[in-house]
Amino acid sequence: MKDLNKFDINFARLKESYHIFNYEINNNFFNFFNYDEFNSSFINVTVKFIKENGLFNLTFISKGYVETRCDVSNELYKQEVEGVLPLIVKFDSEYNDEDDKILILPYNAHKLNVAQYIYEMIVLSVPHKRLHPKVIDGTMEL
Repeated sequence: MKDLNKFDINFARLKESYHIFNYEINNNFFNFFNYDEFNSSFINVTVKFIKENGLFNLTFISKGYVETRCDVSNELYKQEVEGVLPLIVKFDSEYNDEDDKILILPYNAHKLNVAQYIYEMIVLSVPHKRLHPKVIDGTMEL
């Protein structure tokens, strides 16, 4: 998991302000999560990070594609994906991630690894039913 360190945001060093973090995601990223549903992928992720008065507002934005198999034809195709995930980070005595919109970090925390949030946002942005565009428009012979 050492390579996921590049997804650490060391917020203790950040001033109260607006910050931007950019990541390019490909299949190497998904390998860390043992997720092999994509043949290839390329997704740009921007994390807008606002540090203010004892809390953080994060907005994750993703746009790109994953190459996956069609559920009907089993042909590979590039599925466009995009997503937005808001997250509020607050502080208290204990870590708590039970609410998917609010993360509680302990007071002594100094960094936040955003890899899991990026992973979930991308995987959940892929449609449940994966259909090749030629299946949708009727031009693929089955």
